[in-house]
Amino acid sequence: MTIQPHARTAHRSASADTGGIAGRTGMSTAGSGQVTAGVPPLARRRRTLLPLLSGRRQSGPFSDARHLRTYALVMTVLVVLAIGFTVAIMTWNNPMPFGSEGYWTIAGMRRDSLLTIGVVALCHAMATIAFQTAVGNRIITPGIMGFGSLYTAIQTALVYLFGVPAAAMLVGVTPFLLQTVAMLLLATMLYTWLLSGRFSNVHIMLLVGVVIGGTLGSLSNFMQRMLTPSEFDVLTARLFGNISNARADYLPYAIPIALAVTVVLWLWAPKLNVLSLGKTAALNLGLNHKRALIVVLMLVSILIAMATALVGPMMFLGFLSAMLAYQFADTYSHRLLFPMGFLFGYTILAAAYFTLRHVWNAGGAVTIVVELVGGIVFLVFLLRKGRL
Repeated sequence: MTIQPHARTAHRSASADTGGIAGRTGMSTAGSGQVTAGVPPLARRRRTLLPLLSGRRQSGPFSDARHLRTYALVMTVLVVLAIGFTVAIMTWNNPMPFGSEGYWTIAGMRRDSLLTIGVVALCHAMATIAFQTAVGNRIITPGIMGFGSLYTAIQTALVYLFGVPAAAMLVGVTPFLLQTVAMLLLATMLYTWLLSGRFSNVHIMLLVGVVIGGTLGSLSNFMQRMLTPSEFDVLTARLFGNISNARADYLPYAIPIALAVTVVLWLWAPKLNVLSLGKTAALNLGLNHKRALIVVLMLVSILIAMATALVGPMMFLGFLSAMLAYQFADTYSHRLLFPMGFLFGYTILAAAYFTLRHVWNAGGAVTIVVELVGGIVFLVFLLRKGRL
């Protein structure tokens, strides 16, 4: 049958009217002009959840459900290990009967060591992850800014000028706070001088930090060669990062400062997510890149200065914690990376402390072993990547 032109026009008009009605009422039209029922709102909401339930890729901190399950499993294992090593350190090989006054005295001393381990792990993990995000490089650590070299130079200069009695001058709340302030002044000088100018450059700042660290290290080596054997022995005991270097009277100052900076970094996690995209993308998304960079680096400086003044320099603990968090979390979200990095750092330090101090009776070697393992992992990671 032949359809006249005016009939075809009417047919198209009817189809258009039907499509408009379907669009307004949630109905859809088939190719033959028949009207089919649309998808109800509840079904549409269920359809948005299907990618997570079926394992397909989606937008979010995790690419699929498998990565979410892996993250939850790793966090559960780390929490169990952390609790286990904490209980073991508190109770293992306590010579006094359980419940006696001597038992709780020894447990209190071990509690202070655990608090120190927690503060150091928190500072290094948070600072390293934030620092690597700010500079856009997962190889370098905050130690490149010369904090460890400045700590060594201060300790060496005091022993060089005043002899062995200077070791007593380095113990106490006042020397602890003064060393922290000195390291913060170094960081403030670098950031305000090299990042606030017109031609600010992160790479130049890092290079200047390396040069300052090398200069302070050479000066420290020169002064150490002029010391007597007894002075050098006392100084060496202070220069190795050691959990026993921290005193209980340091913790009331270190814990609130570390927690306050941690809270600020946690609140800044969305900005860190944007900062990790690079300077151009961050500026396009409306982030003041220079201001955010300076704020993050200052917070990192506070954490590293606090941890270094508390127990001494530890170069690879933060790198080890951050690298393991990147590998197992497999997400860009800093609110998911921070807890895992802290748990890795705490578990590593607590396991090393328990094994070496309570099993092998070699407490002074805790940080040395951690740094040795961290250095080996760093070399393996660097060689596997093949480039910086």
